[in-house]
Amino acid sequence: MLKEFFFCFIFLLGVCVGSFLNCVVYRLKEGKGFLSGRSFCPKCKHKLSWQDLIPILSFFLLKGRCRYCKEKISWQYPLVEIATGTLFLLIFNFQFPIFNEFLMFKLQNLLIFSYQLLITCFLIIIFIYDLKYFIIPDRIIYPAMGITFLYRLFEIWNFGYGDLSEISDLALGVLPSLFFLFIILLSRGRWMGIGDFKLAMLMGFFLGFTKTLVALFLSFFIGSIIGTGLIIFGKKSLKSEIPFGPFLVTGTFLAWFWGEQIIDWYFTFFNLI
Repeated sequence: MLKEFFFCFIFLLGVCVGSFLNCVVYRLKEGKGFLSGRSFCPKCKHKLSWQDLIPILSFFLLKGRCRYCKEKISWQYPLVEIATGTLFLLIFNFQFPIFNEFLMFKLQNLLIFSYQLLITCFLIIIFIYDLKYFIIPDRIIYPAMGITFLYRLFEIWNFGYGDLSEISDLALGVLPSLFFLFIILLSRGRWMGIGDFKLAMLMGFFLGFTKTLVALFLSFFIGSIIGTGLIIFGKKSLKSEIPFGPFLVTGTFLAWFWGEQIIDWYFTFFNLI
């Protein structure tokens, strides 16, 4: 019963955070601060009451329309809330696969868990913003890079991980991003944006060298499948611009949660051949 309670709490926490992230994305685009001011309808600008702000539930109770102007509310809002709640649950289960370990919560575990949730929030914002506006905002990517790099240094020297392999993993983690820089310079920014290079650096800091390679492989693989599908169904042409940030974020989460299993499967598969 206690386990189910905590799982519900973590999911609801993620759902509420997801609602806030939707607000951050909108206010970033409008150049407004997202830590002050009441929420309002982006169409009619009417200030929203508490009944309009219940994550997930309000969207369905209002049948996907603003209470005041009756304009449609984007499906982005409930989907981001559900996705954030689900990711928070996955991270909790990833950090504490044995639930009893959570009951012996230490300050170190709390720091790790909080850091992982924070970076997840940054990645979700990047995913949504790049998908909608075809740009990765510097106001998000630079703090995420700085926090991740400083945390990894702190982790190496203060959590007892200060061995050569951990240090080299952090140092080598930025190497895959140089591939993106090469593409940007070669194409003069036509094939890939500088934001993707910055995001690849963040991935290197966060995942380390090996998992970053896995994340990039998955990103290109998923991106090629979806891109080909969009062309086949006439949604895009060969000259259409497709944001790559969402694929990089997706690859990051997949490599983070299941990167080691993917690597083990890869070597097992080729050993069998």
